[in-house]
Amino acid sequence: MNARTSMSVAGGAALTIYALFFASSYDQRILTLSGIYVILVLGYQFIFGHAGALSLAQGAFFGVGAYTTGILGSKFGADFLLTFPLSIVVAATLAALVSLPVLRLKTHYFALATLALSQLLLLVAINWEPVTGGANGLPGVPPVTILDWKLTRGLPLLTFVWAIVGMAMVIAHMQMRAGRVAAFTVMRETPLAAPSFGIDSGMLRLRAFLLSAAFGGAAGALFVHTNRVVSPETLGFGVMITCLTMTVVGGRFGILGAVIGALLLTHLPEWFRGFDEYYLVAVGILLLAAVVFAPEGIVALIAPAKAPHENDKPSLHTQSKRASATKPSRLALEAIDLAKSYGGVRALDGVTLSFGPGEIVGVIGPNGAGKTTLANVLTGLTPVDQGTIRLGGRDITNTPAHIIARMGLARTFQTPQLPNALTVRDLVETTQRAHGMSPAADEALDLLTIRSIADARCDTLPHGLRRQVEIARAIATNPGILVLDEPAAGLSPDEQDEIAAICISLSASGMAILLIDHNIEFLSPCVSRLICMEAGRVIADGASDETLTNPDVRNAYFGVISS
Repeated sequence: MNARTSMSVAGGAALTIYALFFASSYDQRILTLSGIYVILVLGYQFIFGHAGALSLAQGAFFGVGAYTTGILGSKFGADFLLTFPLSIVVAATLAALVSLPVLRLKTHYFALATLALSQLLLLVAINWEPVTGGANGLPGVPPVTILDWKLTRGLPLLTFVWAIVGMAMVIAHMQMRAGRVAAFTVMRETPLAAPSFGIDSGMLRLRAFLLSAAFGGAAGALFVHTNRVVSPETLGFGVMITCLTMTVVGGRFGILGAVIGALLLTHLPEWFRGFDEYYLVAVGILLLAAVVFAPEGIVALIAPAKAPHENDKPSLHTQSKRASATKPSRLALEAIDLAKSYGGVRALDGVTLSFGPGEIVGVIGPNGAGKTTLANVLTGLTPVDQGTIRLGGRDITNTPAHIIARMGLARTFQTPQLPNALTVRDLVETTQRAHGMSPAADEALDLLTIRSIADARCDTLPHGLRRQVEIARAIATNPGILVLDEPAAGLSPDEQDEIAAICISLSASGMAILLIDHNIEFLSPCVSRLICMEAGRVIADGASDETLTNPDVRNAYFGVISS
């Protein structure tokens, strides 16, 4: 049993004893509100924590759930078995309706769009008086009623709310199983590379957004049953700020963080009431201290997550025997007349190339020649303006990158894209899961001779090993084609030789490799063909010696003007 589990059990037992034997009726009310906020924060952890998106709509979903229950309960006398699920459904439906335009936005644009949604709903609640009661709201919301059973305030309502909190915790735990958490980590920490893992970032963000809305709607419904009145305050920005503060102070990840944040923030004002008019200042100072000294949340300070086994200084060369590569799918890639422009800059200008199983094709060219743009276009990260790309005879032009990755075209990046929080094994297995494979990292790690660092976190690795780990991630799904973007950059000669040997081994198994690099000494021994690009065009394509002696190549790449 790890520290967080032990603390959860002990804290739950203490909270139960306090509620049953020591809490006054007012204390029980505060504990009831704490449970409601736990549900709200659990939902917010999906989008703000795991997805890493600053949504300012959680208060809006809370208010939508509150008004759904308030209107149905006060005007139509509907009982809990109808109002509660409807509050969840209406909030989630609203999230689904706004997700198409909103989830396309990133960073502060996403935050502003979700804030606009909250303010729009607040205006609707204030001005749609016949339905919402306007600024005065709707009184007379009935207590939680299930058939003929009515829950009174105090211990019965407290017990019921925390029972629903328990169910919410189970759902949150099931949704955030280890493999999905790792996929969210990749998307959050390395958004550029996530599609190359085969991860559909759009679907992950949508899942997080819908779950946050559903939890928010549930919390809003329980809040209205507790207060017996619904008003525009439930849609106010104060609810959103409270939720955000609870999440940051308690911890963005994990159930225990939601519980700590909600309990602390609902009780702090009560503990500091003795400061009279200065109690808000005291609460603010304490919260500021929590953020400064526990930036990952109080839960990380008092119950740190179990640290993975790490090797502080893993070495590049290990004693592991290189395994033979698993036979990849045999694919050919053909690109015809590719063009891509950025404003007035023609990054690709009629590029045509092809290569097939077992070939290692090198690509050279001066900076700005369009090499990385070519890699991005072929792997779907950048849409092409014109031209056709075929993979294994299938047209994949402008197909989403995660689908191309699942079809067998893998890649690495100029700067290794490795999420710091994952171990090497987690990284490789996350890719395999995204491709629908059973996680089995050892074969790919053996091929790269790096199984000894399988349990090391990626942020502990030196540059050379980071290159090898990224290649292991790329080949873990046995792709038919591998695109390597400057894999030798920053490596020592011995490390370059290691990468070259890996490429030769992979091509011998039938994998086709497009090898983009500036280093001729690295490319020449292993490539079967060499392509040179300049100003977005292919100016030479042939055997290494033939390409390197081409006058246009010597002029463009080496700066040598042939007579």
